[in-house]
Amino acid sequence: MTQAIAEDIDPFTISYPGARRPDRHRWVNSYGVHIHVCEWGQISDPPLFLVHGGSDFAGTFDVFGPLLADEGWRVVSWDHRGHGDSDHATLYGWDADVRDGLSVLDSTRPDPVPVIAHSKGGGMMLQLADALPRRISRLMIIDGLPTPQPAPDITNHEQRRMDEKAVGEWLDHRRKAASAQRKPGTLHELADRRAKMNPRLPRQWLEYLVTIGARRDPDGWRWKLDPAIRFGGFGPWRPEWSLKRLSQLDVPLFGMTATVAEEMGWGTKADSLRPYMPRGSKLLEMEETGHFIHIERPHEVARLALEFLS
Repeated sequence: MTQAIAEDIDPFTISYPGARRPDRHRWVNSYGVHIHVCEWGQISDPPLFLVHGGSDFAGTFDVFGPLLADEGWRVVSWDHRGHGDSDHATLYGWDADVRDGLSVLDSTRPDPVPVIAHSKGGGMMLQLADALPRRISRLMIIDGLPTPQPAPDITNHEQRRMDEKAVGEWLDHRRKAASAQRKPGTLHELADRRAKMNPRLPRQWLEYLVTIGARRDPDGWRWKLDPAIRFGGFGPWRPEWSLKRLSQLDVPLFGMTATVAEEMGWGTKADSLRPYMPRGSKLLEMEETGHFIHIERPHEVARLALEFLS
């Protein structure tokens, strides 16, 4: 029998300065997977899309999103499949995440739209912009540009990645995860777990995130993230493939990189990335800032974003 975890905290009393929950929620059916969509701002305003990173959820934009909405944008974000309040899926993969993103864009507006993306979300939207350059009008990527590293031989690499042993190991993991649950804990304990990956973010912010990105069960709080999630999921994708095509990107691009290494970061250095940037693009290195630039410095990033979008 699981012992209940006593906790006297009312989650509705936990807040964070400047954080504001979305004005609207809706769901988009993306090929059978229901994607949870959040919106800030007037529905009549021009849409602007925010894309979160791996193991995150749209609620991580609860400060940054309203800053943009208050300047006249209809800010739209969504929980990736298996994240937040979106459906858990049978399988996960990079292409599926990109396809879900396109479903959300198509459900909102058929014309080209501006996108701001963080971390894994940046890589996803870079791939979408490369495949459908007329679908995105402007692209801002926050510490999610690919890292310049020597690429392995792709044929041999793919043989290693997709051989019988690798596929079998992945499917074994998926079978075990089908009945798995995330470890329960108190609200403070879940904030502690997140703090190990995000040591630079304020404690108050981490506790606020638990009230959105976790659910309260009888035996304690659990993160909503599907235990089956693995970064990149099932199927081939490597950041160096995007890097090879980056210079030919036909979408106005503004990239930001962090200078403080963190566990969830990509480790991309601005100086090594500059030779790959497309003509006319902008690359800014944010000094003394970690992977979550838009959370550490929301007002500054919002100002830079609004200048880029204008």
